[in-house]
Amino acid sequence: MGQDQTKQQIEKGLQLYQSNQTEKALQVWMKVLEKGSDLVGRFRVLGCLVTAHSEMGRYKEMLKIDTARELEDADFLLESYLNLARSNEKLCEFHKTISYCKTCLGLPGTRAGAQLGGQVSLSMGNAFLGLSLFQKALESFEKALRYAHNNDDTMLECRVCCSLGSFYAQVKDYEKALFFPCKAAELVNDYGKGWSLKYRAMSQYHMAVAYRLLGHLGSAMECCERASVDHFEEKNESMKIALQHGDRPLQALCLLCFADIHRSRGDLETAFPRYDSAMSIMTEIGNRLGQVHVLLGVAKCWMARKVLDKALDAIEKAQDLAEEVGNKLCQLKLHCLSEGIYRSKGLQRELRTHVVRFHECVEETELYCGLCGESIGEKNSRLQALPCSHIFHLRMSAKQWHQELPQLPPLFHEARLCVTRAILGFHTTSTGSFSVIKLEALVKS
Repeated sequence: MGQDQTKQQIEKGLQLYQSNQTEKALQVWMKVLEKGSDLVGRFRVLGCLVTAHSEMGRYKEMLKIDTARELEDADFLLESYLNLARSNEKLCEFHKTISYCKTCLGLPGTRAGAQLGGQVSLSMGNAFLGLSLFQKALESFEKALRYAHNNDDTMLECRVCCSLGSFYAQVKDYEKALFFPCKAAELVNDYGKGWSLKYRAMSQYHMAVAYRLLGHLGSAMECCERASVDHFEEKNESMKIALQHGDRPLQALCLLCFADIHRSRGDLETAFPRYDSAMSIMTEIGNRLGQVHVLLGVAKCWMARKVLDKALDAIEKAQDLAEEVGNKLCQLKLHCLSEGIYRSKGLQRELRTHVVRFHECVEETELYCGLCGESIGEKNSRLQALPCSHIFHLRMSAKQWHQELPQLPPLFHEARLCVTRAILGFHTTSTGSFSVIKLEALVKS
């Protein structure tokens, strides 16, 4: 198969894939790999296969795709490492993801500084977020957003906005958790005519999460329904057909969100089967962090029913997975739930163990306000990020700065110094010359 024929077959596969004939597209591309002799064309086919496997949740298949070394081309090698980073990110191998991303950024003479650098930064940010390293995650997301703006890459900007929505949902600034996916939805409406439906669906999903956290359950349900329908088929098609054509990972997230909404409504009978369905897909695709979130929801349902032994069973399973993945925030939440259960049971030894581990997780996540020293993420609060990615409560203003602030341990000194400079109006860093950075301002208006 020559170069021209290879290109024709790649385009044929893309047309089939865009019309939701995924299996036929995969067959066309696999034939190119079997019969094609053009190495560059073969590599492009492998890129198509990586994207298809990712959207279908076949993350382990992504790991098998790596022939860039045959080409002896730094750009192709960069793309190959980026694919490995993405596949490990989806499999919750976050340390491996970060390692591959650093390798990408360290390759000389590649497109990392222009075309793919933003995608590398986004994948690294998602990995840091998966490990609950919030400051590093925010730094990476800011870099990715700047790459998107400098290169007019609205598709990348849309993806970063969705990740920022997830970031702020986790640190409990629900206003920003809603703002960023709403901006992503605007980008899809303005620029996404030729984009995959997954971008519209993903923005709707993140909006649903934020609306639920804000207590707007009707809006959350509407967004989640749009996410589960928009991505797969026309709006009158059922969830069953959606499963045949769509994105399995996103389907699992939507089911989890549906379950959380029903739990928030107190409809536990409806929530449980949704959690079961979400867990089935999460297990199938290897999303261990997703499994943790499912088990968290299940544990809360059992606690609401006062069936504490079953709640503890779900918590223990989730704790094992959370420790395996390395997500400190989930571990923190699980220790908090365990603490409440053992307190009600009067089991002091177990209670002390979880209290100690809870406070250790709080310190490891470093979720403290740079001024007042209070924890970030305990309740819904408006937050502000500096160019150095330190975070503080937005209620801390210049007026309050004149009041006496509490003495803080050395852990907070760097953060307080950064915030002090920002409030007094002379904060300067390599990433910005303005006093207090607003990530909203980085998003194109």
